[in-house]
Amino acid sequence: MIHLVTNPIGVMALAKREIHRFFSIANQTIFPPLVSSALFMYIFGVAIASRINFSDTGLTYLQFITPGLMTMHLISSSYENTSSSLFIGRWHNHIQEILLAPLSYIETVLGLLAGGVARGMLVCMGVWLVSLLFTPSHIAHPIALLYFMLMIAVIFSCAGMMGALWAEDFGMLSMWNIYVIVPMSLLGGIFHPLYMLPPAIQILSHFNPMYYLVSGIRYSMTNVTDTPAMTCAIITLIMASIIFLATVYLFKIGYKLRT
Repeated sequence: MIHLVTNPIGVMALAKREIHRFFSIANQTIFPPLVSSALFMYIFGVAIASRINFSDTGLTYLQFITPGLMTMHLISSSYENTSSSLFIGRWHNHIQEILLAPLSYIETVLGLLAGGVARGMLVCMGVWLVSLLFTPSHIAHPIALLYFMLMIAVIFSCAGMMGALWAEDFGMLSMWNIYVIVPMSLLGGIFHPLYMLPPAIQILSHFNPMYYLVSGIRYSMTNVTDTPAMTCAIITLIMASIIFLATVYLFKIGYKLRT
């Protein structure tokens, strides 16, 4: 894929624009998830945790939910950044400026992707820093955490671009996030370990891809996971590869970009 990037300066310029875009409205893109995470940690991790028997995991409830919150906001921030940027570009028709630039379809995807990845990873680490206000926490596997953060950010940044290309209005733009991504994320083990669920639901959870993403981040942070970390890593890589190639293909054929 690298040899197809012939204009790195152009890619960097587009990436810089996307990153500057979300930094310029940090009160909408960076701080809200940090505030909501602090509220979740206080309500669930401090006010309610003492009533929950969590001795089986070797973690406090707050330590358990922190990786889940990191994953949830990594997913939502990555998705929202690329979906809003690309859709607004289509809506106001200034996407034509990018299409006319000397960038290939792969370079265009990489440039747009950079903004979603940067915002997602920044918010994710911000949530971890917020958690330090409530409980001491260390990162058990930093390299694994970087891997899962990057792959998850790629997955949902690409998903955001696909959603922005598919949507015809703002209602359709938010549909995937409201009805698919958020419910699957919440059912993926953000607030509960797998063993707490009924047996039938435990089986269904293994078909929820979000479960493996949350488990990967939780393993990286705490060394505790319901499923083997290598399984999570492989599934995450497969998801990232498939959705990235699908996004590149949509740009290659100009899906809803040239109409």
